[in-house]
Amino acid sequence: MKKTSMVANSAAEAFGVALQPQLTLIWSPAAASAYQRGALAKRTFDLAAAALGILVLSPVLVALYMAIRLTSRGPAIYTQRRVGVEGRRFSFYKFRTMAHRNDDSIHRAYSERLINGWAQRDGGRAFKLTADPRVTPFGRFLRKSSLDELPQLFNVLKGDMSLVGPRPPIEYEVEHYHDWHKQRLQAKPGITGLWQVSGRSQVPFDEMVMLDIHYMEHWSFLLDLKILLRTIPVVVFGVGGY
Repeated sequence: MKKTSMVANSAAEAFGVALQPQLTLIWSPAAASAYQRGALAKRTFDLAAAALGILVLSPVLVALYMAIRLTSRGPAIYTQRRVGVEGRRFSFYKFRTMAHRNDDSIHRAYSERLINGWAQRDGGRAFKLTADPRVTPFGRFLRKSSLDELPQLFNVLKGDMSLVGPRPPIEYEVEHYHDWHKQRLQAKPGITGLWQVSGRSQVPFDEMVMLDIHYMEHWSFLLDLKILLRTIPVVVFGVGGY
């Protein structure tokens, strides 16, 4: 029986969510129904907040766009196919943090090790490629500050994503999912979520999935607000960002 880490447990408890020590998790019909009943209110809030965010942050978006174009070759916006709710594919937007047209074999191999529990903390710090040679110098700043995620506000406007929810996986990552991992695909993916404010890259993959499932089971508008507020210091101080 696998145990959840102190990082995941303490973070979850801070939100009033207790993680179970075993990994036999099933998203109950009652919990699914509660999440679906709140979908309209969640979508209304997402639309209003994303539109306001784009308006307020437009000078920052333009400045980052220009900085990327000036510091490295290639487009400023990186578009990638991701897997959304119920397995639907969509175009996912980020500010480009890597060299243009790079080889993704490094990340593919690491993703397989991570999802299957074979990965070790990179440099003893995080379950992530913390010294990825593909990342540009300015890209490291964007990743550490999470500013590379800002274009996803447009994904929220389009309805592909929510402000809060599980992070959308890449198609080749889903190929390595165990059956119970796929439960996280039953909710609309988010820009931030319980995992992001619970240690992020310091949390193993299985525990990330557990956090996602528990978020869906215990979803409420208040929980979304708590996660959004907790995201601010995570971004400001770069907690778990590499």
